[in-house]
Amino acid sequence: MNLRKFPDHSNNSKLVRRQTVPFATPCSDQEQPVWLPQDEELSSTGKSSPTSDKALDPAPIYLSPSDREALLRQRAIDKAQQGHLEEAIDLFTFLIHYNPDSASNYNNRGLLQFQQGRSDLALEDYNTAIQLNPRLGKVYNNRANCWASLGDLEAAIADYETAINLDPTDIRARLNQGITFRELDLYDRALESFDLALQVSQLLNSTDMVGIPAALEGHIYAERGRLNHLTGDWNCAVADYHRALERLPLTGSSTDPAYRLRFQVQSWLDSLLNPFNAK
Repeated sequence: MNLRKFPDHSNNSKLVRRQTVPFATPCSDQEQPVWLPQDEELSSTGKSSPTSDKALDPAPIYLSPSDREALLRQRAIDKAQQGHLEEAIDLFTFLIHYNPDSASNYNNRGLLQFQQGRSDLALEDYNTAIQLNPRLGKVYNNRANCWASLGDLEAAIADYETAINLDPTDIRARLNQGITFRELDLYDRALESFDLALQVSQLLNSTDMVGIPAALEGHIYAERGRLNHLTGDWNCAVADYHRALERLPLTGSSTDPAYRLRFQVQSWLDSLLNPFNAK
């Protein structure tokens, strides 16, 4: 599984890759790219059953409209993080009825619909979010992920480009764009996207007090390493795989893309160092 999935919250048809390198591990269903969405606060751990409107337990009416909306939003995010995706969707639907002009609410509901495999509904929400706020770059990243999962890689590239134009520091969009170029066998452009993602990451790490998560940087090294692997630059591939393993988490949940990616990187590395023993 190639990870390409950092979504952006407000916050699949199979993609066939041509094998170009001897001893390279064939791409199985588990190696399909995963595009990174935004917002990360919606990351979840499972699924749940839908709830009725009464179960939503709207925020107390004595709160101000802004506080009421903030509380409902936090409840939705908490539900998503707990894996109760349908309940989170219901809460965002309630928020949309409460504030139909919020592009953020449509974006976040679209992310959850996408996680539930309802790409058509996700696209509707992303389109509405863009209509409400055409300068919200993270929505274009998320819609591009949706296009990519549906096999429309050209539409995905266009949306990633828009996201980057709106926010040149959007590392996830650059990473996702690089993965998509690689899927299209546009290796030079893929390498350029990965290199730029790393340059932006290093710049932000030197100027931003919060910095870039190590796992995200590890993801970039992993995907660039895979590109070098496929194009026969094995020394660079091994170096990038080692850099990725230094940054990807040693422990985590099976639903954590960064944790799952670590096992994939180790498999790719083993296939290079021990090609005759690779499974």
